[in-house]
Amino acid sequence: MTKNTTAGAANRRRAASGDPLGPNSEIGRKLKQYYDELVSDNVPDRFAQLLSQLERAQPAQKKD
Repeated sequence: MTKNTTAGAANRRRAASGDPLGPNSEIGRKLKQYYDELVSDNVPDRFAQLLSQLERAQPAQKKD
């Protein structure tokens, strides 16, 4: 089989199953789950303080 024939067959299988990711769908689901958990976590207080300090320091640098 040529590369184009193999790719075409894979695309048909994905379209037939209704799953656009095909065999990678489980990986995609796990990555989405991990991302959703990561985004929902609270930012540690110390990190939030450092970000605040950085934001206050940036306008001072622009005036120079």
